[in-house]
Amino acid sequence: MSTYSEGVCWHCGQALAATDYSREGECASCRKQTHVCRNCRFYAPGRPNDCFEPVAEPVSDKQRANFCDYFEPGKDAYKSGPDLDQLKANADALFDL
Repeated sequence: MSTYSEGVCWHCGQALAATDYSREGECASCRKQTHVCRNCRFYAPGRPNDCFEPVAEPVSDKQRANFCDYFEPGKDAYKSGPDLDQLKANADALFDL
């Protein structure tokens, strides 16, 4: 039985249940793997190995499933990006005469 809690997909923000975090688990919405660094509560870009857990083995690809024993789902794993259409419109407006 898994001890994982609920969380969200790092890629699309879809709610995930504890059972969605198996080693080969995927998000039902976007099909991205779920047992990945980007979905972990210890994920911290800029820290050594991008991780708050100092003894975790280094993982090179933070978006691929791994065997990290310290993995715990992060409730704030999803970070929405900028609105690319709005950014383009703003850039175009700078050059309108």
